[in-house]
Amino acid sequence: MNAPNVLTLLRIALIPFLMVTLLASFRGHEFVALGIFLLASLTDTVDGFWARRTNQITTLGQLLDPIADKLLIMAAFVCLVEAGHVPSWMAVVIIGREIAVTGFRAIAASKGTVIPATWPGKVKMALETITISLLILGKELLGPYFAAGKIGLWLVIAAAVYSAGEIFVKYGPRLLKEPSSD
Repeated sequence: MNAPNVLTLLRIALIPFLMVTLLASFRGHEFVALGIFLLASLTDTVDGFWARRTNQITTLGQLLDPIADKLLIMAAFVCLVEAGHVPSWMAVVIIGREIAVTGFRAIAASKGTVIPATWPGKVKMALETITISLLILGKELLGPYFAAGKIGLWLVIAAAVYSAGEIFVKYGPRLLKEPSSD
């Protein structure tokens, strides 16, 4: 256990607090939820940077970090659907992409192939963070600027589909030919 892994675990531990706060109705809950979400998102940036910079990359960290990312994004989208800020079909596409790519990476790993993070995947994550932040604040606080969150949803969908497609096209043919390393 090292500091980057503790940050990753903190991100996971913040998820229930984010969910409760997103679904609460106390005055200013949007600001508290945004603070929790941004803190959790910041741990994603810091943990990886710290692990690489101090040569503290661990198997546990390589396993937990992407899981923590996906749990955070999925939890936020589920709560935003409940709050009426995100159409359920869009959340299903985004969450489905996360599950499909994670499963595909697991299959690749079982065959000895590591699929690294891609530039489009990083763009998708940045768009998700910005979009979720805007949607957390909601229409009442953002007024006409809430439309930027709705536009962001479409950009996230496009980035999600593109980044998944890129991975499947690049690695799919090779993985379909390779025998399992079992």
